[in-house]
Amino acid sequence: MLIKQFAAKYYLSTDTVRYYEKEGLLHPNKQDNGYRVYDVTCEHTIKFILVLRQLGFTLQEIKQLLTLEKKPTSDACNQKTVQLFSAKITHIEHQLIFYQQALQSLQLTQTLMAEGKYEENKLVIGSLIEDMYNKLQEGSGHPETT
Repeated sequence: MLIKQFAAKYYLSTDTVRYYEKEGLLHPNKQDNGYRVYDVTCEHTIKFILVLRQLGFTLQEIKQLLTLEKKPTSDACNQKTVQLFSAKITHIEHQLIFYQQALQSLQLTQTLMAEGKYEENKLVIGSLIEDMYNKLQEGSGHPETT
């Protein structure tokens, strides 16, 4: 498929698809007329990219994994991959803890508001927000840290 259809299928802009290509993440076939043709391999790769981006992997990390995938399996490749995955697993675990606390805080606030008890519990709610903010500052649950 051509870039416009490919981008639309994966809810991306054509600029994003071109950027991924420029960064060496996507490798479409080029026709004689210069048009890019995105095949099944490109579809597999874009799904891989989109899933890993959602998990917090940087484009550089994704590129590293795609490069390792093309190499023959070796202990060195395995070690690099395990190290990268270990760091991401720790990051996701921290995110989960943060989001679980955030969910509980939101549910409590919702309940207090529904029961008309928000005003008398402002300090408790403020304390929950303060606790979550402190966790962000410590880097133990920041949802944007990779």
